[in-house]
Amino acid sequence: MPDRPLDADTPELLRHTAEYAIDYRASVPTRPVGARPGLTSDELRATLGGPLPEGPRDPRAVVDELIAAVEPGLVTIDSPRYYGFVMGGSVPASLAADWLTTAWDQNAGLYLATPSAAMVEEIAGEWLVELLGLPAGTAAGFTTGATTAHFTTLAAARHGVLRNAGWDVEEQGLQGAPEIRVVLGQDAHVSLFNGLRMVGLGRGRAIRVPTDDEGRMLPRELRRVLVELPAGPTIVCAQAGEVNTGAFDPIDAIADLVADRPGAWLHVDGAFGLWAAVVPQMRHLVSGVGRADSWATDAHKWLNVPYDSGLAFVRDAAALRAAMGVAAAYLPPAPGAERDPFDYVPEMSRRARGFTIYAAIRSLGRSGIAEIVERNCRVAREIADGLAVMPGVRVMNEVVLNQVLARFDDSDDVTRDLARRVQDEGTAWFGGTTYHGTVAIRVSVSNWATTEEDGRRTLDAIGRCLADARAARRG
Repeated sequence: MPDRPLDADTPELLRHTAEYAIDYRASVPTRPVGARPGLTSDELRATLGGPLPEGPRDPRAVVDELIAAVEPGLVTIDSPRYYGFVMGGSVPASLAADWLTTAWDQNAGLYLATPSAAMVEEIAGEWLVELLGLPAGTAAGFTTGATTAHFTTLAAARHGVLRNAGWDVEEQGLQGAPEIRVVLGQDAHVSLFNGLRMVGLGRGRAIRVPTDDEGRMLPRELRRVLVELPAGPTIVCAQAGEVNTGAFDPIDAIADLVADRPGAWLHVDGAFGLWAAVVPQMRHLVSGVGRADSWATDAHKWLNVPYDSGLAFVRDAAALRAAMGVAAAYLPPAPGAERDPFDYVPEMSRRARGFTIYAAIRSLGRSGIAEIVERNCRVAREIADGLAVMPGVRVMNEVVLNQVLARFDDSDDVTRDLARRVQDEGTAWFGGTTYHGTVAIRVSVSNWATTEEDGRRTLDAIGRCLADARAARRG
């Protein structure tokens, strides 16, 4: 064993690491966006792997070796020209708060254990409810992402609809419980199905309602489904922002239909689209969203805080606490005068996620958040317009938000090849998708730093790579 404490050199180690982190962040706007072209998983395993370490090693050497081994496989997700998977970046204040969160190392489950972290979450939750236009008094839980937010809100929904049927699901479980019917759109996101699976409602049992060409649930079809369903516990899931097209379900019309079914619960998947509520000119897209019973969204998308940061909102705070709350002899009785964060999310012990959200809202304000969302959507429209005038390129969706779907030369092979070439070229990064049976690229604009110039650079890169793809096919 070493003859001095392992942390004796910690201050210098942290300064060394912080200098690298600062230099890395400064390089983000000019770095190639993708991982090193040609990098293989075998190569990463060879540099990162090896036998299990048998003894202590100098921490600085560990950090330097980690940096060297990891760098080739890093994707610059914070780049203003990263358009993959609707991933935002990190605004400066939230990045700095994330560093502090790690240094403070607070377990944010219990007020008694960390009063400041608990209060920051309470305040940030209230701000978020107001920002997103949700009903006053809505409870907020800070989760890892939209999947866990769906799990959390669907557990509250499960409690609510079964409570109305006279069944205590937390005490008695689902065996023997009245059947819960779940109704959602044909184009519902996979994270919602994962949430259904985790709360025991089954992704395969959900009733899928037909959608239109943009992925919007058709109210007349929902009406038909609800009329045909027997009375009983029902959860209807609407979508604010389809992951391929960005389209919004007609939530107001859906809420009307749900209101006609006694005891039904309306949940909204708003992983990124819910943030349209912050922009006055876009608020019509989420008309009726405040009539829902629960909502799931991400802060690591359009609020642009570091990973991981999801948000679960439930109108009925008692239902959320019933589904998630914790009781033990060594814990304060609930609910106490102070808000215990672990009563609103699945984890007891967890990172203090509220600090980064608080810092982002504090630094941007309502107008700053609205400006990011509006600018991202404007850049998306400009990219779509630029693609539409390129010969052989078809924009497949109505660009109402930040999502652009495009297809090249009406060819699966050309479209896939184009996506790969752009990723390897390094100016921008976006992925491919299959939407309603058609192969396409998907451009998702959700970074706080993305500007119109980034959109122009992206179009130039697509043009160059498309010319190369066509030349390769001719050759």
